[in-house]
Amino acid sequence: MASSNFIDHVRLCSRSGAGGAGSVHLRREKHVPKGGPDGGNGGRGGHIILRGNRQLWTLLHLRYKKHVIADSGGNGEGGCRSGADGEDVILEVPLGTIAKHGETGEKLLEITEEGQEVILTKGGRGGLGNYNFRNATNQTPRYAQPGEDGREEWIVLELKVLADVGLVGFPNAGKSTLLSVVSAAKPEIANYAFTTLVPNLGVVSYRDHKSFVMADIPGIIEGASEGKGLGIRFLRHIERNSILLFMVPADADDLAKEYNILLNELMKYNPELLDKKRILAISKADMLDDELIEEMKMEIPDQIPYLFISSITNTGITKLKDMIWKAMN
Repeated sequence: MASSNFIDHVRLCSRSGAGGAGSVHLRREKHVPKGGPDGGNGGRGGHIILRGNRQLWTLLHLRYKKHVIADSGGNGEGGCRSGADGEDVILEVPLGTIAKHGETGEKLLEITEEGQEVILTKGGRGGLGNYNFRNATNQTPRYAQPGEDGREEWIVLELKVLADVGLVGFPNAGKSTLLSVVSAAKPEIANYAFTTLVPNLGVVSYRDHKSFVMADIPGIIEGASEGKGLGIRFLRHIERNSILLFMVPADADDLAKEYNILLNELMKYNPELLDKKRILAISKADMLDDELIEEMKMEIPDQIPYLFISSITNTGITKLKDMIWKAMN
């Protein structure tokens, strides 16, 4: 997935259609001089609707769609004929898309299922024709309701990547290298911080033709929850992962400290993230001998499954897949 093609945040103006006006009409036929009111209702204005599509992985197709406008409803007519409803506009979005109000930031809805349809901006109601206002004391009302105006609002769409396993770690912890080894994904890999600028997804093959999806999330740094580094822009992608795979490199100054910093940033962003299953992988283990590994085991925090791995020599990769699969099931 090319960096320039991964769009997970768009802002657009959503304008629903206005409702059609009700009709003021009196029935007039050759032998019915006083036929009474028969004005029909106006049609409903078109909605703006979001629909979930599991074939989409990005909001790229909406990047340049700054205005989304639905049709207005038709006016009512005589003979109690209602106006046509305005045509709805349906926007296909990836699963995991959240819609927020552009001004207040209030969360409006979330799309999580294939084919799920939710009205984003509701069309205006059609006005009632004069047929609806007849009564015993006013048998020929000469008034009807106007159609309700459509709504116009700025909407922000944000995507949370949906994956079974999310890789969490500082820049240069070896997340992209691991993803490139266990899947067919080809993330950019280099020996400097923030090589990964967008989330990368890879399908990891497992035993008996099974598989799971792994997401490489751009590196977190201390203070990310407050906007430092790449900020909180990519922390939201971690929310939709079933399991969090923490990666700390073997050459880290303090394993426990790095792990706790990562844990603290997630807690500050969303305390519910701590309820997810966690696995700790100490990467770049090809740099260690058996004696060093035994020493480092003493530093590892209690009550978290851990494994020493090397993406270069494939050390521990099969065991890591087994551990992930067991945690998922």
